[in-house]
Amino acid sequence: MNPIRRFHPDDTDAIIAVWLDASQVATPFLSSDFLGKTRKQIREVWLPTAETWVYDDGRGVEAFIALIGNEVGGLFVNPSVQGRGIGRALLDWASLQHEPLLTEVFADNKVGMRFYERYGFRETNRYFHKPTKQFMIRMICMG
Repeated sequence: MNPIRRFHPDDTDAIIAVWLDASQVATPFLSSDFLGKTRKQIREVWLPTAETWVYDDGRGVEAFIALIGNEVGGLFVNPSVQGRGIGRALLDWASLQHEPLLTEVFADNKVGMRFYERYGFRETNRYFHKPTKQFMIRMICMG
């Protein structure tokens, strides 16, 4: 059975928990104020509008990917199961439906940068993200 399935509204709290746990590991430089605003946006804006897929192997939601067209708006894996190929499986799933894949990553997110580069994403440009006072790197993967 494929553990990747479409998001259901009852997955919302589990998705937010995965996002927060993964964000605290990969982006500890983000302020609690920014995380609070983002949590609200995930619930009220992103989940209702994005094409979201979850990884649920029967033990609950362990990861998710949110797509807006071919843009990876978010890919988060519960830190307790990172390194098991779950993020790669979600990107593989997304790339079957959308190519090329695009994403943005905080330059200081070493976990995310390493993951995307290993997958085959390459930097296209970078810019200063005023709300977080961090640099963002825009990336593309041609498949």
